[in-house]
Amino acid sequence: MALQYDLVVIGSGPGGYVAAIRASQLGLKVGVVERESLGGICLNWGCIPTKALLKSAQVFEYLNHAGDYGLKAEGVGYDFGAVIQRSRGVADGMSKGINFLFKKNKIDVVSGTGKLLAPGKVEVTKADGGKETVEAKSIILATGARSRELPALPIDGKKIIGYRQAMVLPALPKRLVVVGSGAIGVEFAYFYRTMGSEVTVVEYLPRIVPVEDEEVSRQMEKSFKKIGVNVLTSAEVTKVDTTGEGCNVTIKTAKGEQQIACDVVLSAAGVVTNLENLGLEELGIKVEKGRVIVDDYYQTNVPGIFAIGDIVPGPALAHVASAEGIICVEKIAGHHPEPLNYQNIPGCTYASPEIASVGLTEEEAKKQGYDILVGKFPFSASGKASAGGVKDGFVKVIFDKKYGEWLGAHMIGSNVTEMIAEVVVARKLETTGHEIIKAVHPHPTMSEAVMEAAAAAYGEVIHL
Repeated sequence: MALQYDLVVIGSGPGGYVAAIRASQLGLKVGVVERESLGGICLNWGCIPTKALLKSAQVFEYLNHAGDYGLKAEGVGYDFGAVIQRSRGVADGMSKGINFLFKKNKIDVVSGTGKLLAPGKVEVTKADGGKETVEAKSIILATGARSRELPALPIDGKKIIGYRQAMVLPALPKRLVVVGSGAIGVEFAYFYRTMGSEVTVVEYLPRIVPVEDEEVSRQMEKSFKKIGVNVLTSAEVTKVDTTGEGCNVTIKTAKGEQQIACDVVLSAAGVVTNLENLGLEELGIKVEKGRVIVDDYYQTNVPGIFAIGDIVPGPALAHVASAEGIICVEKIAGHHPEPLNYQNIPGCTYASPEIASVGLTEEEAKKQGYDILVGKFPFSASGKASAGGVKDGFVKVIFDKKYGEWLGAHMIGSNVTEMIAEVVVARKLETTGHEIIKAVHPHPTMSEAVMEAAAAAYGEVIHL
């Protein structure tokens, strides 16, 4: 007999597991189908373990610059295997934490690969090939995404790798080429360069971190060049010869073709959704450009079947998937949640310096016809940044001149990923620039730069 639930969630990443827990809180009987580890890519192979690697790199960087702080650290080295092991341990701990939360919330885990058979019915194929059927009034698809494979970069897992292999390399590569300079590419480029690899970043577009404000991109490139990362923009990898001991990478640039020899090529050119073998075609579920089409509350065109996270239109970010999951199950449970405002989603990159942004860039605001006020405060003028020895970067804010609406904020510097939430909340509350200027910020902090940047926009800045 089939297992019976109110809700079945296929996938336990930050969309699926959060949806499951919220549904249980709302009184629904929940089952989660998962073929790998609880927590999905984010906890096991993405957000969490990469931050552990980046922390090791940051501590190593600090130790190498101990003299800047009047300290002595001699014979500084590292055990690369132990760095990787620490990262895996952090990921494992987080995955076990999800297991604990599922038990606490009486959520069943059905191990295996889920496929839709009909509305309200899921077939689960076990690792041993056995099958079982799970039934539920509502089904949420939360199957996430994986590394995109470029035609010129077929991933073999050894010489041409994706982000999963980049987290568990057996040894530090002497030379690494990173293809793509979004968050994943930039974070791994920083990690491997700091640990001692020669790193080249290849970006197809004219600037690195291309979704960010142009000034942020320029600052990131400057910071990368300072630590010795070779940056090639408006460049494309046309082929990789892996027949020799390492790789010979052919890159087409504006100045002509060039070749780079390296040990490993990391393909970090975005992600592709996991929609195969889900039963979407059989049920007539609408898909466009590799994304499942849903309404404001994540229901597909087939009643009772919902989709959230990387597989639906919108930014492929963990916090977006979690927010979508909560809205989705609250609607299923008969509540009246507010639809998600996709114009107020923060994006973060955790290299050094960090990048955080929300809302419109200066260029976008101008294109949309706004008359804008722009304020910028460099960390070189911040007392806390000077004391911490982290003076690179700035906070840039953009306001609508007419109504004072906060259109966007763009930050690059130490710890800015912890600062962006102030802007997200302020924008949610429709706060104006003057209210930010008058909100007393603690001194000395990095976050004062937000207030100072707002003051700069209105010609009231004190410390510039």
